[in-house]
Amino acid sequence: MHGLSKSIVLSGLSPERLAAALEPLAPFRARQIFKWIARGARSFNDMTDLSHTLREELSAAHTLYGTTIIGRLEDPDGTVKLKIGLTDGAVIEAVLLRDGEGRQTACISTQAGCPAGCVFCKTGSLGFLRNLAAHEIVEQFLHLRSIGLQSAAPTIANIVIMGMGEPLLNLGELRAALSIITNPEGIGLSKRRITLSTSGIAAGIRELADTGPDLRLAVSLTTADPALREELMPIARSNPLPVLKEALHYYQKKRGRRITLEAVLLRGVNTRNEDAEAIANFSRGLDAAVNLIPWNPVEGMTFRGMALREPTAEEITRFSRELTRRGITVTQRFRKGRSVSGACGQLGELGAGDSPYYF
Repeated sequence: MHGLSKSIVLSGLSPERLAAALEPLAPFRARQIFKWIARGARSFNDMTDLSHTLREELSAAHTLYGTTIIGRLEDPDGTVKLKIGLTDGAVIEAVLLRDGEGRQTACISTQAGCPAGCVFCKTGSLGFLRNLAAHEIVEQFLHLRSIGLQSAAPTIANIVIMGMGEPLLNLGELRAALSIITNPEGIGLSKRRITLSTSGIAAGIRELADTGPDLRLAVSLTTADPALREELMPIARSNPLPVLKEALHYYQKKRGRRITLEAVLLRGVNTRNEDAEAIANFSRGLDAAVNLIPWNPVEGMTFRGMALREPTAEEITRFSRELTRRGITVTQRFRKGRSVSGACGQLGELGAGDSPYYF
């Protein structure tokens, strides 16, 4: 039997590419293997409808998984953070979130590190190593689901692409991964249950509008004060607010979907009434809701020489009220996984009992 080099991992292949890689096996064998991977098979030996001889040949010739779980932390609220090792020694994180009704959401990463450099995000402070391959994205979902299977609600209902990295700077591999996760012959998760969060890459938003996939879009706006946004989010220098808004208009014209504008609230930085006014003005003309995200603490992070701090309850309430008064639909992010540094903006931070990361 001849076929794929072990450097190519089968978990990241569509049924068609899998069939080509496994030639001269009959195409129906590739479909069987694709379905087994989707079910969570950890080795070829788990694929019990394949002959023992074939399983041995496949094991000798091919690699099923390219990543391994090297650490796990669990918050009392049920959040699980996984440290996942890659073959080149890099480490990424993925998070399993559970709501009050037991529904599970997978938070997955698209890059090792992040080039966006947002000053309030731990991942951005790590720098950028590389994009993840499709199999490294798919396997995060499979690893998280293997954890979720131990719960009372074993299925993962949603995916949020809000982990490490800027998804729109790795859209090709992400698109390939999601085509596997949403394939009805495999995992079959609906695209409408997938949310992509971007720091505001205008060209990527336009590409997403033109070529899909058709998922939910969230934009980390944080502030609509141009100068402040460029300080907090350096990516805004090449993606200024007018250009970003044009891209969002284009996306909505093509896709007809509501957008979420995310605002990470930082005490005394972007919580003034004029900040609410600026976000309200940016939102006008868009079908958008604003999601308020109180900043989750990360030790040592500063802005303008001062330590970043969580917003007070009064700041959050006042800011929400000011947006609502201006006709903006407002939601607030529930805080999950903070004790294991698994909350928004904390990925890459050491959790309790954790060990250093190497990038």
